[in-house]
Amino acid sequence: MVEMSTGMKNLTRTLESMDFLKMDRRTFMKAVSALGATAFLGTYQTEIVNALEFAETKLIWIHGSECTGCSESLLNGGNPDVAQALTKLNVNLAYHETLCMQQGIWNDGELVNTSELNSEILLEDLYKEGNYILVVEGSIPNGPDGSGRYLVIGNKTFKETLGEAAENANAIVAVGACACWGGITSADSDIEKETDYRGVAFKKTDASKGMLKELGIDKPVINIPGCPAHPDWILLTLGAVILGKIKIPDDLPAALDQYGRPKVFFPPDHTVHENCPRRGYYDRGEFDEEVGGEKCLWKLGCKAPYAHADCG
Repeated sequence: MVEMSTGMKNLTRTLESMDFLKMDRRTFMKAVSALGATAFLGTYQTEIVNALEFAETKLIWIHGSECTGCSESLLNGGNPDVAQALTKLNVNLAYHETLCMQQGIWNDGELVNTSELNSEILLEDLYKEGNYILVVEGSIPNGPDGSGRYLVIGNKTFKETLGEAAENANAIVAVGACACWGGITSADSDIEKETDYRGVAFKKTDASKGMLKELGIDKPVINIPGCPAHPDWILLTLGAVILGKIKIPDDLPAALDQYGRPKVFFPPDHTVHENCPRRGYYDRGEFDEEVGGEKCLWKLGCKAPYAHADCG
């Protein structure tokens, strides 16, 4: 078992005595920043699941150019087990291509015109209802020539789908490197200008070239980068928004960094090393030299003294 430092033990005891539901935004952010996302979820997993059972916000999760790795990452999270939690949450996962039941435009040769079977109609109905959090996974092609036709789903480009979905969203969360910056599809190449893949609010680190800017939509976006995105970061961010720990848009200037990332996961003023559960081994000079041990991983390539975010 990994040894926890004395400071971390004391901090954990203090936080265990606190009521998660009564935390204000500042306390919530300090707790996550101090403990780290995984430890925070481990400490408050029961309270978080219980609290989410009373939330009624809809989630619409749309997929652009991606591998679905971020969805898989979320499902592989363990604090709490998301696959199990989804069955008991009152959070309505209204749309997710991978997790929703099979749908199509045609059924047994007949045109389907109900939202129960036709995903295009379902999405249109959800957009009209409003009051949802939009989660975007995957990059958005703007090419060729600004048409967005390098990714067409049904009879719409994904660029059009994003624009329609974003209009009535209460909050927009970009999950993964592709949705945040354009990902590998926006890498420098001889076809980059032609394909012109973008993130929701950024292209690489340029906020002037995000797809929402291209569409003329002025809405704040929370970026949860990573390839894939860390499951704890996804769950904590969505939970914080749903439970009102972060109010949109009022709290975002203080909660996000210059790239739209939650500061609790990318703290500018301290490193992963400071709160690492293996820190005690480092201080005593006890290092693992083979994979699979319990001591400090410095000699195996860990860069925690320089890193400001958890490993994905």
